[in-house]
Amino acid sequence: MAYRVLLVEDHKIMREGIRALLDRSGEFTVVGDAESASEAVQMCGDTRPDVVLMDIGLPGLNGVDTTIELLRHSPALKVIMLSMYDDEESVVSSIRAGARGYVVKRASSGDLLDALRVVARGGSYLSPHVSEQLLARIRRGDVETPGRHPILSQLTPREFQVLGMIVEGKASKEIAVLLNLGVETVRSYRKTMMKKLGVNNVAGLIRVAVSAGLTGKVPPAPEN
Repeated sequence: MAYRVLLVEDHKIMREGIRALLDRSGEFTVVGDAESASEAVQMCGDTRPDVVLMDIGLPGLNGVDTTIELLRHSPALKVIMLSMYDDEESVVSSIRAGARGYVVKRASSGDLLDALRVVARGGSYLSPHVSEQLLARIRRGDVETPGRHPILSQLTPREFQVLGMIVEGKASKEIAVLLNLGVETVRSYRKTMMKKLGVNNVAGLIRVAVSAGLTGKVPPAPEN
């Protein structure tokens, strides 16, 4: 069964191009397209999409605030932010608003489809370029590192590692392979981190991690 997508984008050419891409994929069905926040809220209620592809630069109420409004009505809704910008402020504000993915508009069609697949299945996704930019800032010391942030100080080194991979958009099975762990062990780490950080889903973990400066994989660490 194809995933249902609501497309929120104020540029007609962009909407038509994305719709054509999704129609060709056979994996997604565009159940509606909106040009504004008010249309998005109404269509979301009418069409019950699995994923909303949201333009961050909507006129009037922007994509970040629109995401907050949509999730207020439908907390389980999955939102991917689509943006021209790759700056840290835009990414962090989107994740804090509840978006589960962030894709820059210059990304390839393959990246966009990957993001939709990952998020539709319950994961999280950041465009590779966004991840690279933020990781580069961490290496330069421009972003506070997780080891120095109080809210993450309660996590073990291995939990840091797993959390970093979750922020990168990796699923539990992929993390298990990369770290040579069992899938249930990874899920146990995830559950423990949620309890420690006071959240109840993966999106919440990512919001806390990004706000604390964790934006990618941390170095390998032994079990505690």
